Amino acid sequence: MRTFVNGSTPVVLLVHGGFADASSWSDVIADLQDAGIEVIAPANPLRGVAVDAAYLAGIVLGIDGPVLLVGHCYGGTVITQAGANADNVVGLVYVAAFAPAVGESLLDLSARFPDTLLGPALRPTGNAELYLTTDRYHEAFAADLPGRVTSVAAAAQRPVATAAFEQRCTAAAWQRLPSWFVVATADQAIHPEAQRFMARRIGADTIEVDASHAVVRSRPAEVAAHIRTASRAARPNPN
Repeated sequence: MRTFVNGSTPVVLLVHGGFADASSWSDVIADLQDAGIEVIAPANPLRGVAVDAAYLAGIVLGIDGPVLLVGHCYGGTVITQAGANADNVVGLVYVAAFAPAVGESLLDLSARFPDTLLGPALRPTGNAELYLTTDRYHEAFAADLPGRVTSVAAAAQRPVATAAFEQRCTAAAWQRLPSWFVVATADQAIHPEAQRFMARRIGADTIEVDASHAVVRSRPAEVAAHIRTASRAARPNPN
């Protein structure tokens, strides 16, 4: 176990999900940087839980200090597994995200709650990947953003491997780490009741925001504020 200086401010590592990229965090990043918080927003490979979590854990272990992991959408699954494999992770923040238990997949969790608009919007690429159709991107992913913004986002989206939906988590960092959750109450991709269930199950410090699944873009101030709360609370004590 690493030893940290008492009160060390964690580096915030932001992990995007499918159908987006790291630029979706832009306004959140600016807010955190203005608060003097070091931020990294790497590209999530979107190849499946095993590959993506191993990649993220490698980035985390290369940081000389404590790390607060923040995941949006499928990125929540990635931080759940990666955080269990890096001893400098001090907390987890889920933003309209999946927080699976060991042995659960995204499909397992989604099947327990009412259908959303995500399923009908999904289309295969022919390479064992899925993307959101341009005509349904706005309503399924980002209904509270201007149409011009979502049309650009739809064109620039990164498809996600079907394995990301099917693979089950083999470790759950929230079992040992403090967690925070931002529930997007108008989410049409991950049902709000699914988010509330996961937040309760992991014992997360939770806020609710009236926003679409694209809450990181439509309500960045609230998201950043909750991350700042987590950053203050998750500072490590000496080991």
